[in-house]
Amino acid sequence: MGILTNMYRRLRRPEPTPRHVSFIELHVAHTCNLTCESCSHYSNHAHKGILDPALAESWISAWSKRLTLDELNLLGGEPTMNPRLCEFVVLARKYWPAAHIRIITNGFFLHRHPALPATLAVNGNASLALSVHHNDPSYLEKLRPAFDLLAAWQRDHGTVVETRQSDQGWTRRYLGSGAEMLPFEDDRSRQSWEVCPAKYCKQLHDGQLWKCPPLAYLNLQKAKYDLSPKWDPYLRYKPLDPTCTDRELVEFLQREDEQACSMCAAEVRRFSLPNPLRSRPSSNAPAGSP
Repeated sequence: MGILTNMYRRLRRPEPTPRHVSFIELHVAHTCNLTCESCSHYSNHAHKGILDPALAESWISAWSKRLTLDELNLLGGEPTMNPRLCEFVVLARKYWPAAHIRIITNGFFLHRHPALPATLAVNGNASLALSVHHNDPSYLEKLRPAFDLLAAWQRDHGTVVETRQSDQGWTRRYLGSGAEMLPFEDDRSRQSWEVCPAKYCKQLHDGQLWKCPPLAYLNLQKAKYDLSPKWDPYLRYKPLDPTCTDRELVEFLQREDEQACSMCAAEVRRFSLPNPLRSRPSSNAPAGSP
C-alpha cells in the first residue's frame, strides 16, 4: 500500500510553476580576443571553447519550463568567435518567444557573421550591444571597421545597436591573475553584494543556473591553474539544477548576499583598464578542448 500511495502522489504532483526573472546570460564562447584585466568572466585568461547549439538547446529547453524572461544575453568570452552564433538567436526565440535577445560583443569579429542582421530581424525583439573596452586611438582605429559594419546593418536591416563604454566603470574583481589570483575576502558579504556590478547577472552554464559570472566560471580557472586553497570555499558553491523544486527556485531567485559574495571586494575598486588588445588571436577550439 505504501508503494502504491507514493506512486499515486507522484502522479498527482503538479507541474512546476514558471517563475519570472529579468534576464539571464549565456556564454556561447569562453574564448576571447581581448585581455581585459580583472574580467569578471575570467576571459582575460585565454580560456578556450565554444558552445555547441545542440548542447545549449538541452539547457535552454529545460529552463524554459521553469523560467520566463524579459531578456536573454548572449555573450562570452566573445560570442562572435562562435561560428554558429546565429543559431543561438533562433534557439532563444524558440524557447523564450517573448524575451528580448541581446548579443553583447566587442565587435572585432562581427564581419564573420554576415547573416546575423537578417537573423536578428526575422526573429525580432533583438539587438546588439557593442562593448568598447578602451579609448586609446590604436584600439578605436582597429574597431573602426566594426563601427562601419554596424552602421550598414542599421541602415540596411534596421539592426538595433547600442554602444557601451565598458572601461569607464571598470572595477577590480579579484586580486592578481592566473595561478596567483586571490579572492578579496573582505568578510563583508552584504557590502560585496551591494557594490557588485554583476549581482543580477545570473548565468546559464553547464545546464545549471548560477548566481553570477565569477562563481559560474571559477571552475575554468581551477582547471587551468593551481589556484590557492583560499578559493576552495567558493569552488564548493552549488548552482541550481532545472529539476529543483518551486521552493528552491524561488529561494534562489530571491537570495541576495550570501557567503560566496565574500570572494569579491566590499567596496568599489576602480582602476584604469590597460589597452586589452591581444598580440595574437585566440583559438576557436570546441568546448571542452584544452
